[in-house]
Amino acid sequence: MTEKILDATTFWELLERRVALSPDLPLLIDDNGRSMTCTEVRDEVEQVAAGLQALGIGAGTPVTWVLPTRIETIVLSFALSRLSAIQNPIIHIYRHREVGFCIQQTGAEFVFTPGEWGGFDYGAMATEVSASLPKPPTVLNGFSDLPKGDPSTLPPSSTDGDAVRWLYYTSGTTSDPKGVKHSDHTLISAGTGLAISLEADASDVGTIAFPYAHIGGPDYIVMMLVNGFPAVLVEKFTPAGAVAAYAANGATIAGGSTAFYQMFLAEDQKVDGPVMPRLRAMAGGGAPMPPEIFFEVKEKMGIPIAHGYGMTECPMICQGSPSDTDDQLAHTEGAPIRGCQVDIFKADGSAAGPGEVGEVRVSGPMLFKGYTDASLEAEAFDEHGRFKTGDLGVKRDDGHVSLTGRVKDIIIRKGENISAQEVEDVLYTLPQVGNAAVIGLPDKDRGEMVCAVIETAEGQPDLTFDEMVAACEAVGLMRQKTPERLEIHAGPLPRNATMKILKYELRETYT
Repeated sequence: MTEKILDATTFWELLERRVALSPDLPLLIDDNGRSMTCTEVRDEVEQVAAGLQALGIGAGTPVTWVLPTRIETIVLSFALSRLSAIQNPIIHIYRHREVGFCIQQTGAEFVFTPGEWGGFDYGAMATEVSASLPKPPTVLNGFSDLPKGDPSTLPPSSTDGDAVRWLYYTSGTTSDPKGVKHSDHTLISAGTGLAISLEADASDVGTIAFPYAHIGGPDYIVMMLVNGFPAVLVEKFTPAGAVAAYAANGATIAGGSTAFYQMFLAEDQKVDGPVMPRLRAMAGGGAPMPPEIFFEVKEKMGIPIAHGYGMTECPMICQGSPSDTDDQLAHTEGAPIRGCQVDIFKADGSAAGPGEVGEVRVSGPMLFKGYTDASLEAEAFDEHGRFKTGDLGVKRDDGHVSLTGRVKDIIIRKGENISAQEVEDVLYTLPQVGNAAVIGLPDKDRGEMVCAVIETAEGQPDLTFDEMVAACEAVGLMRQKTPERLEIHAGPLPRNATMKILKYELRETYT
């Protein structure tokens, strides 16, 4: 890592600096055997940028793209960055409601989709949801229709890393998605923090199995460019397919979220010896990681999990490092990344001390630049400009942060506050439990009752109510926190595009 890389102000400058340092370094590798070096990526991006310019895309042009993870997706994103367009990436799992809302609110003039892909016609969807707009956007295929032109026609690249160039949307559950404004600088700050914490270097091979349109996409590409290593891209994720591609290309870091850790562990246990021989660590975020999963991976695969914590508004907040202790890696989300200030505040507004639970509030150069709907900002920030995450956590004496739940995910039983995550961590220690969600259900006597919803682990019998109660008693969980109801969920627990369990759906199902 060099200071020449670290002080890059825009995505285009970051790519150019990596090309200058490592022109022949393989940068993008897909699961079909294609590979592009840093120089080849840069040259392809410039040609596509020139082609986009000929279509009328330039500085400030709003462009939506709904694309799976593929080399062309990353090329298009960089080409839009080269032109200083305003890009709105949308995860390809989203459908009419979310996509239509985003196109309308961003005023997109162009929409890039994969056309027909995975049994669904994305192009038709984009055309349909925008047909009623006063000026419908031009809908193009982001794979087959990527235009090319003469790079000599391009204007000088912008050096303004603080301008809003990215619009990400949080996944809506009970209301419309929230548009989150980012600049190159905010995203580069987050990705640089990730790069430093994960301690990667040029000998590593990373992996992107999650949607590149997720806020984690730029995090990861920044880490790759800062540290100078390639990544294997997986377009259509299956555990067996991803593992095969990673093994074939010598992946050293894999992951994405807790669900990915579990899937890769399951694949590893199907063979003698490590299923991914060069893998040295798993890393990710997006959802809580029960300590039991860390210790199971460490025992059975012999590698650590370096889990992290971030959100659309602040892409990286904390990140575990491979050199952290097992206790830090298993029981915390890591230490705050470089430049991120993390403070904990109690419900009465006073600052929490070490070990005291409160709301996590963050500030720093990686923090977003506001919402597309500015009316949402008043409640999002405190009087000192710190973003109120809505997460509950503690900061330990060693500076590492542990999340204990969500402000809105506290179950109030007869006036007693119960953390759903605390109970879930106990349930994950049981072999019968593949996935677990603890929810509060309305109850006329208690206000809310504690309900455990379980996805049974493959090859295991269903958990019984008595087994659940005995496990809670064995670890000394107070009686009021022990679930009073157990539901064995038929099939996988519902998740959103980023693999978070949708508790609101479970509440609707079991209320």
